[in-house]
Amino acid sequence: MADNLTLILFFPMLGGLILTLLPGSKPVLIKFWANLVLGLSALWTIGLMGFFDSSKDLQFVQRLPWIPSIGAEFFLGVDGYSMLLVAMTGGVGFLACLASWNAIEERLKEFYVSLLILQTCVTGVFLSVDALLFFVFFEASLIPMFFLIAIWGGEKRRAAAMKFLIYTVAGSMLLLLGLLLLYFEHWRQTGFFSFSMPALWATRPEGDLGLWIFWLMFAGFAVKVPMAPFHTWLPDAHTEAPTAGSVYLASVMLKMGTYGFLRLVLPGVPESVKQANVLWWMSILALIAIVYGALVCLKQKDWKRLIAYSSVSHMGFCMLGIFSLNPAGISGSMLQQINHGISTGLLFLLVGLMYERRHTREISEYGGLFGPMPAFSIVFLLAAVSSMGLPPLNGFVGEVRILTGAFEMSVYWALWAGLGVVLTVAYLLWCYQRVSLGETKAKNIGLPDLSLREWAVVLPLLIAAVGIGIYPQPAFEMLDRPVKQIIEKVRPNYYAQTN
Repeated sequence: MADNLTLILFFPMLGGLILTLLPGSKPVLIKFWANLVLGLSALWTIGLMGFFDSSKDLQFVQRLPWIPSIGAEFFLGVDGYSMLLVAMTGGVGFLACLASWNAIEERLKEFYVSLLILQTCVTGVFLSVDALLFFVFFEASLIPMFFLIAIWGGEKRRAAAMKFLIYTVAGSMLLLLGLLLLYFEHWRQTGFFSFSMPALWATRPEGDLGLWIFWLMFAGFAVKVPMAPFHTWLPDAHTEAPTAGSVYLASVMLKMGTYGFLRLVLPGVPESVKQANVLWWMSILALIAIVYGALVCLKQKDWKRLIAYSSVSHMGFCMLGIFSLNPAGISGSMLQQINHGISTGLLFLLVGLMYERRHTREISEYGGLFGPMPAFSIVFLLAAVSSMGLPPLNGFVGEVRILTGAFEMSVYWALWAGLGVVLTVAYLLWCYQRVSLGETKAKNIGLPDLSLREWAVVLPLLIAAVGIGIYPQPAFEMLDRPVKQIIEKVRPNYYAQTN
């Protein structure tokens, strides 16, 4: 029962359906129920790691007929990579919900129902081993996020929500075309219809068809990551979204893009991925995202928008690691996706907590917060150090692995990525200095420090950041087999040449 992925998947949605029956006149009951459901979901998904065996591949498999006529199945399972993402989704979902306790005052029932449905949709993306089922959850996640931004966002929420929807739906339609091309090529080669990811991995289309499939799927996943120049929806969506929406976007939903590259693109069209012009374009786009995102952060006046652009830069590192096509780069990318979810999710939570107090995100409105809010300032410093990729916190380990993998491909990749690291330190230290150090401004005197509920929100992420930073080996052990599977698809002779 504890490892029943179907129950894990639909538990939050079931909680959302029950929530619709609760009386709207009792807001505390609605909040308590939503937090209880997501809290139990977090304990369930994180606890599942205790049953996970790092020496095995796909585990806890559930496979049922869905649409047999087209070869689609209700096919769920996890390996080490998806297990970490599922656990992070559960944990971050609960913390985002808990952080919203005082932030949302209108249409409470609809807000929490949207969160619970979103939790099921995103979890479904990481549990699906059937490509069509993956796509269904991938698309379905857009709906609750659209409403979170459009209804409970800031002043320009409707424009930001429409921009988010247009970009992501357009990318998804191209992704679907790429999946269908791969699906029909599998049928042409084998005579069988199947959306099973392992079956599609065995197809290995080549030539122009492989390139068409690559670029179509690239378009869908690049928007979600997002890679430059497909990133322009992200700052607006992050800035206007409520805190819970921003945390979900940064910590979880962006990983749906990188997860798609590692689950479908690299093993699905390995011959196309290895082509020199493809690698050149991928490295250029990743490095542009790293450097451009960091430079733009240095010019931001809005605290939340700065963190949004930092996501563009950090996800550029993840993409660089993926297309290094070696174990160091890919394992570093996988771990850094988890690290980014922890550090950036924590930064967005901290901004949200300050917005509840001051109702402004302008960096110039802050200053000297260390005086009235020392605990907050220390947590903010640790979150910034984690995001910078400095030891002994989590960001350092993943970033070093990515730079090692990039160096193996090209010294220029590593040098430009290293510039991104320097710029990251610059904009985060600049932000911290403006917000927490110096003389305390009159408007900030007397601000309350972190409450017990707020400590409950930030402490789990701090523990995760310190734990991974000091002892990352368990995470790398979970990632070892998924990384080997991808390398064996893309570079079959890699391990023979290096041994």
